[in-house]
Amino acid sequence: MNTCRKIAQAMTAPGKGILAADESIATMSSRLEQAGVTATADSRRIYREILTSTPGLADGVSGIIFCEETLAQVFSDGRPFAQAVRELGMLPGIKVDTGARPCPGLPGETVTEGLDGLPARLARYAEMGAVFAKWRAVFTISDNTPSWGAIACNANALARYAAACQEAGIVPIVEPEVLMTGDHGIERCAEVTASVHAAVRQQLGLLRVDLAGIVLKPNMVIEGEDHPVQASAEQVAEATVSVLRAWPGELAGVAFLSGGQSPQRATANLTALQAHRTPWPLTFSFGRALVSPALTAWRGDELKIGAAQDALSSHVNANAAALRLRGELQPA
Repeated sequence: MNTCRKIAQAMTAPGKGILAADESIATMSSRLEQAGVTATADSRRIYREILTSTPGLADGVSGIIFCEETLAQVFSDGRPFAQAVRELGMLPGIKVDTGARPCPGLPGETVTEGLDGLPARLARYAEMGAVFAKWRAVFTISDNTPSWGAIACNANALARYAAACQEAGIVPIVEPEVLMTGDHGIERCAEVTASVHAAVRQQLGLLRVDLAGIVLKPNMVIEGEDHPVQASAEQVAEATVSVLRAWPGELAGVAFLSGGQSPQRATANLTALQAHRTPWPLTFSFGRALVSPALTAWRGDELKIGAAQDALSSHVNANAAALRLRGELQPA
């Protein structure tokens, strides 16, 4: 088994998910300021050290995704973040895209950038200790979007990124996210998500990306945040798995993003998903649904570090417990 396949299996190990702590400097700074914390490189470092060093985190987390700033920083004891993560029993990863930009010729739509110089950056990240990477493409549902052009551009970029990662011996997390923004129903989300996934699969195949050496990070199929009727967890699970069944069995695993769901709803939907038999593991790669409660508890107060870590542990444990129900929830 090659390196990427081994790492991908470890990332989707039974009962464990992936923690997304890879907010950009601008996004993380904004969230710190909203919590009453002065945003500096050091406050961002301290916050992510608090998350990473949470006691017992490795019991429910296989790996942590960082941004480049964090991967280049060190713990308060002098250890580089990647080294500390490995010594704590988890795998270090890094977000490598440089964000979504307006797509020329397609008003109101975006394409994710970051391919320029990517092989050299991947080599540097590997030297820094990263063993997996992440690239996120985003799609907004409206009457006219996403267009086939935007879907095709982003699918091609995702595949080129994935191929470059595997050439560098780094596992690519492939993240095509259909946003919750809008008032669309769950059926429209299913339709768009299926179209996006079909394009991504096609591009991955054309570039001969080994599906056994990638982790898919999709949105759950869910109604828009402004839709008047909230789908049940069972409806979300059924619609999501129906879309995912088009993926071949050799895919290493599926790690769902939370996409702005509340922590409680994300966990409920993840639990319902475990009742479905699939050829690949269904796990989580949550960001806000896991770390927001920790930031709210901490708010820059050194005396509240324990409370922040307890908040993170509580939400990680709830989702890890959902994964452990997989065998029990499935029909005999």
